[in-house]
Amino acid sequence: MALWLVRTGKHGEHERRFLSDDKVFLCWDEFKHDLSKLPDKAALSALLRSARPEFSDSRNANYSGQLWPFIRKMKPGDWIIVPSKSKPVIHIAEIVGPYVFDAAADDPYFHSHSVKWVAQDVPRSVFDQDLLYSFGAFMTVCEIRRNDAEKRVRALAAKNWMRSSSVGPIIEPPSGGEDPDLIVEVDLARLARDQIAKLIIAKYKGHGLERLVDAILRAQGYTTFLSPPGPDKGIDILAAPGALGFGTPRICVQVKSGDSPVDSPTLNQLIGAMQNVKAEQGLLVSWGGFKSSVEKEEPAQFFRVRLWNQDKLIEELLANYDRLDESIRAELPLMRVWTIAGQEDDT
Repeated sequence: MALWLVRTGKHGEHERRFLSDDKVFLCWDEFKHDLSKLPDKAALSALLRSARPEFSDSRNANYSGQLWPFIRKMKPGDWIIVPSKSKPVIHIAEIVGPYVFDAAADDPYFHSHSVKWVAQDVPRSVFDQDLLYSFGAFMTVCEIRRNDAEKRVRALAAKNWMRSSSVGPIIEPPSGGEDPDLIVEVDLARLARDQIAKLIIAKYKGHGLERLVDAILRAQGYTTFLSPPGPDKGIDILAAPGALGFGTPRICVQVKSGDSPVDSPTLNQLIGAMQNVKAEQGLLVSWGGFKSSVEKEEPAQFFRVRLWNQDKLIEELLANYDRLDESIRAELPLMRVWTIAGQEDDT
């Protein structure tokens, strides 16, 4: 069996369709051609040259190298890694059907494989760094073969996705499969965030994460009250603007450092705590993210509550890093690195 990477669009715009339809799609606008009728990769390359004459020879070869496995090499029983763009999680699917072309489908959902979801919303922190490196390829479709990736992902599934305690093998670039024409680019920003996330949870597990959130709020200009460790009745932090904290808005904060996504009762507890302390707004921080029941409530609570998952917390940390207390910066030594932005393909 093989392990494949399939992406849900440059901005993750097709992710919900993947999950709701139990399919993985090859999303390329206005590419309405039945690829199952092509006899070989040379015919696919010729079709691409006709459909996209603006492509250079190298780009044509690179795209052909991604499309051909989706058509001919991905088989029932293979597993697929589907990284989320909207939150720090990964979905894993098993292929249950062959390549299908549906001329009646909405553009760009003409090309698909049916799947069953082995797991959804698995935290990225579950996987060793070398696997995350492979999952970070910018390519829309590629096989992941280095460092026994397929065997290790299946082993994690057998252990119910318990966090790996090993460091993992030495990091190597992801494989482009057997095709030497494939050019593999890696999402370095995502990989950097993975490393920052591992450092944060190592340093700030439990009450420590409340201390980090408190430091970020103070860096943003709030005066805060940080509850001591122990039972807090849903109030981890209170924050308000001004030197004495007498300004508005008054914010009640609850922080969850576990790996599991939080559900609606946690949100309701925060809203109740807001009423108890007469806070106008609330902030719910969950390292493990949020269940769909909470995400569905987000529009209704937009003017009252903000949700920070792991990615949003890191975003706020980086945005306010220079204003953090020296003690926090000493515990989280980070530096900016400028590099040329990667160019994701647009299939």
